[in-house]
Amino acid sequence: MSKFICKNSIFPANADVIWEKLQSFESLKYVAAPFAAFEMVDGEKNMQWECGKTFRLNFRLFGVIPFGIHSIYICTLDKETLTIYSNESNPHVPIWNHRIQLEPIDDNRTKYTDCIEIEAGWKTGIICVWAKAFYSHRQRKWKKLLTKVKKNAER
Repeated sequence: MSKFICKNSIFPANADVIWEKLQSFESLKYVAAPFAAFEMVDGEKNMQWECGKTFRLNFRLFGVIPFGIHSIYICTLDKETLTIYSNESNPHVPIWNHRIQLEPIDDNRTKYTDCIEIEAGWKTGIICVWAKAFYSHRQRKWKKLLTKVKKNAER
């Protein structure tokens, strides 16, 4: 049976800045480390997410433990609703569906929400414990990244 995890934070940036950063594979690599490391299977470096496309990534748990190929199919990439939805999977977790939702609060703050559906058979509970820690970590790293972006823009 699937389990659902939702985590939200208030980010110190406007939704447009966050949306732009969300498009970058480099942003994913930054916010995921060191809980997870991803590299494109084909070695592409400057990849941008595209709706209707599947991306295949080499996934290393904690940056070192090979965890197989992680596939990400982008179902929704909607700037109007500020929503990204992906169907994801890897050999250990057949269902990892992820929704990112941005909700502008004002010009300098945005509510950011990750909702994940996980199904991994008997491993679901263990994977969910890791996922809760992973998404808390990711959101802390997003805040750090966005604070850097803001400081650089003020220079």
